Amino acid sequence: MYFYGTIFAINIRNYKNSDMKSILFFICAALATQFAIAQEETPSGTAAIPVDPNTGLITFQEVVDEDGTRRELFNRASEWLHHYFKQPVHVTQVRDAASGVIKGKHQFELYIYEDDIKRIAGIIKYYFKIECRDDRYRYTLDNFTLTQQSRYPCERWLNTAHRDYNDQWPLYLEQLRAYAIDDFAASLKEYMVPTVIVEEEDW
Repeated sequence: MYFYGTIFAINIRNYKNSDMKSILFFICAALATQFAIAQEETPSGTAAIPVDPNTGLITFQEVVDEDGTRRELFNRASEWLHHYFKQPVHVTQVRDAASGVIKGKHQFELYIYEDDIKRIAGIIKYYFKIECRDDRYRYTLDNFTLTQQSRYPCERWLNTAHRDYNDQWPLYLEQLRAYAIDDFAASLKEYMVPTVIVEEEDW
């Protein structure tokens, strides 16, 4: 979060007390406005977690404009699978070039921090889908489930009134969001950009 303000050089001898109060009020109001804007631009906690209103599931989904035909984008996405996943054949369940759709199921580790010690809290399993069309594609991640000794959907972490609620749940949600946006989606977007071929000058 950043605050932008203006440093005023004030000569106290040239202003009355009323003038000073007006200036101080203006500065405080400006800082308060900047703080409110920063809060709106940077959602935190459950506000940063998108939930599909139809399914009630935590769902990360985005349509990305990118140059290429449906087949070209599908091929890039297929290549990305081998770049991102260690075992892409076992991860993917559907690879349909005709429709431009890729579906799969994957998992990643969830961590808990206790006394500055990081340890595995469980495994998050989820489903993903990549749909390609001419000059755009859409990715979707949903059905997030925590697997420990028992298994339950990650939507439970959104309920702060739940009887089992604890302070780790917001941290779990942040890890989930960071994986979906900063890891999975960021890697896919980077790989889906067409390679620029520079032709050598014929001299």
